[in-house]
Amino acid sequence: MSLFIKKPLEQLMTQAGDSDKGLKRTLGAGNLIALGIGAIIGAGLFVRTAAAAGEAAGPAVVISFVIAAIGCAFAGLCYAEFASMIPIAGSAYAYAYVTMGEFMAWIIGWALVLEYALASATVSIAWSEYLNNLLGGAIPYEWCHSPFETSLDGVTGIINLPALFILTILTLILIKGTKESANLNAVIVFVKVAIVLVFIVIGWGFINEANYTPFLIPETMEGHESWNTHGWGGVLGGAGIVFFAFIGFDAVSTAAQEAKNPKRDMPIGILGSLVICTVLYVLFSYVLTGVANWQDFKTAGKEASVAFAIQTYMQGYGWLATLITVAILAGFSSVILVMLMGQSRVFYSMSKDGLVPKVFSELHPKFRTPFKANWLLLIFVGAFAGLVPGSVAGDLTSFGTLFAFVLVCAGIWLMRVKNPEAVRPFKTPLVPLVPILGIVICSAMIFSLGEETLISAMIWMVIGLVIYFIYSKKNSILRKENSN
Repeated sequence: MSLFIKKPLEQLMTQAGDSDKGLKRTLGAGNLIALGIGAIIGAGLFVRTAAAAGEAAGPAVVISFVIAAIGCAFAGLCYAEFASMIPIAGSAYAYAYVTMGEFMAWIIGWALVLEYALASATVSIAWSEYLNNLLGGAIPYEWCHSPFETSLDGVTGIINLPALFILTILTLILIKGTKESANLNAVIVFVKVAIVLVFIVIGWGFINEANYTPFLIPETMEGHESWNTHGWGGVLGGAGIVFFAFIGFDAVSTAAQEAKNPKRDMPIGILGSLVICTVLYVLFSYVLTGVANWQDFKTAGKEASVAFAIQTYMQGYGWLATLITVAILAGFSSVILVMLMGQSRVFYSMSKDGLVPKVFSELHPKFRTPFKANWLLLIFVGAFAGLVPGSVAGDLTSFGTLFAFVLVCAGIWLMRVKNPEAVRPFKTPLVPLVPILGIVICSAMIFSLGEETLISAMIWMVIGLVIYFIYSKKNSILRKENSN
């Protein structure tokens, strides 16, 4: 039987309509936009912005955000069509099963594990950094850093306990229910968007125009010899780094099976959250690199970069640094919440198809949430959060996201050719131009990631292939049905 056996669209739609036995449909358009913003505005904005400026793009990180947003816009339009057509948990994995077959669905599902699980780990590590900053460094270095990190004083980390703490709390909230999680997320989103706007408005008055010169990092600067760490190559490299900041909008699509009116609300949730956050990102990065020189973010301002910029260059606004740190902690919490939710829903779909064990689709008898999947994910994500440095996990997350985006764009094109009569409540405009541009831009950002990241990602994908051929292929429900 072919590796590329496809799940019939009709079968998926039947599965999506079975709301009595499956996940509860409790989310409206407002909930979905809030989920998207909740996932998008977090570590990507408050941590990766400074990392991209210091390591690759300099003040031109503003352009990096625009490039990343354009790539996201093309992918977002494709996601919106799929999410309105196939309102089911599983996101890109479910779409690939219909358009490209089981083998490609497995690959994209495995890439999504990398995206959501490592995103949760990365953001929980950032949460730990900001908590320690708020507490004035009260947590000993060894108990809030991985064993692979060493301080300037020569202290080596043991485990990141604050990261494990926040992961555990949010896992418990997710098990309680999707509606409860969404309501908590909506409150947090309101708070952190307000704080971002306050920083942009007040910080604008502290911009030093000299910080924008040079706008692109010169090739001659030490540590910036590689093509993607200076000049326009650095802008593209910066786009690959800050792309992590945009991964939230596709997490909206994992909640399709819990949306009240997915055909109308999914495109609104995906594209609405993307537009709002892009505007905030561009303004935020412009102010941040204007207030503090980008070179600060290579050294002293590397951790808790926004608080550092305020405390160092915005005299009299120490209260804002504290307020921002509190808001960031809350904001990071909503990102982790949505990422953990997205991951468990992808596993839920894969488990329903027999590609991963049944334990991942077992629902809580009262809350109807995949509670066992949540507990297993806590162990997996917790291992990364407690023992792996944040920068490594962040770049791997970007790879998983970009890879998923490329395949979703390709899937829309294939569906238009092979299944043109399917009902499409939302239609991606200018097909095949939009999918092709999405594929090209997202592929370019994949190759702009560091060599170590690409090698690590390839190792991850090889592990996934081994699991597929040893377990998933034999246990595939679709294959069993077709062999009878």
